[in-house]
Amino acid sequence: MADARFRDAQRLFQHDAAALRDLGPTLETTVTPPEPPRVVQSDVIESTTVRAHRIVDPPSVGFDAFLDGAQESKVIHYADGVPIVFGRIAAVVRQRVLRRMVTWKRPLCRSRLYVPRDLVPPTLWMRAVDAGFELVDTSDRRTDAGWTADDPHPFVLAQRALDAVKRDREAAERQLAEEWCATQQDRLFIDGSIATSDRVAAAPNAIGIIKSHRTLYVAGAAMRVVQSLPVNHRSSVIRVEAYHRTSVASWYLRIRDSVGQDPMWGLLRVETALPDIAASPQAIADHATVISRWILAELMPLSLPDSRWDKMVYGIRDCEEFLRSLRA
Repeated sequence: MADARFRDAQRLFQHDAAALRDLGPTLETTVTPPEPPRVVQSDVIESTTVRAHRIVDPPSVGFDAFLDGAQESKVIHYADGVPIVFGRIAAVVRQRVLRRMVTWKRPLCRSRLYVPRDLVPPTLWMRAVDAGFELVDTSDRRTDAGWTADDPHPFVLAQRALDAVKRDREAAERQLAEEWCATQQDRLFIDGSIATSDRVAAAPNAIGIIKSHRTLYVAGAAMRVVQSLPVNHRSSVIRVEAYHRTSVASWYLRIRDSVGQDPMWGLLRVETALPDIAASPQAIADHATVISRWILAELMPLSLPDSRWDKMVYGIRDCEEFLRSLRA
């Protein structure tokens, strides 16, 4: 996180007697509590039960572009115990043109200070504003917020700042996805869910790929089918419904051999727009199989040395490397 605005933020507080000597690691690696694991029962729309389907035909290239985002946040100062957080987000679409990856439009980048305005001196807030920083007020004025202005826990304040950074990153990713779906017909591989945007969730050329499985959208026998999927197999298509999100069609796909690994090794969950109500189960199945073949075609080269290589396609690895270069 060595960009110019970060250094400006450090200088903003360097003359304070309580200025930090060591900023330490990012909040993403130290504060974020894991999402509680949960199981959600979903309706099957391909047939009547969830079962394993082998991808018989060979992989075929079908994606034209890839979308991913990144975020970093650090506490750069404590004002009487209140953490002041510098957050930076970015999102990019990388498009395949003549077998080379190029950037579509301009990447979205933003740096902000995340400060609970109710808990810091007004002079600190105005000093940051006068220095040209964009500030996000992370004060929580709800009566059930779990803390008051008299006894805030620094970890709670840091978590609220981290949540705000995450929302900004998701908003940037959603903006690029919506712009792509509004102007392009080519197929877009999105790292994450498409269900946060009505426009993207309904677009036929947007495919969301989820690598984390803290929430499983299958239960009972269906969960056992998913956990035991062999490589190059997908599950039946289900309907995923989530609170405050658009319903989408979804299925699980095993892209790496998980023998000797945990059940989530090499396991992806794919999201697409819900099929037309008149679509036959066979048409739904064929659509899921074709998209699965597109995903399987993106596995080489390996995304090493990334520790998540078992679930990552190289197009997303390229996005991450590009975004990392912006921070250099």
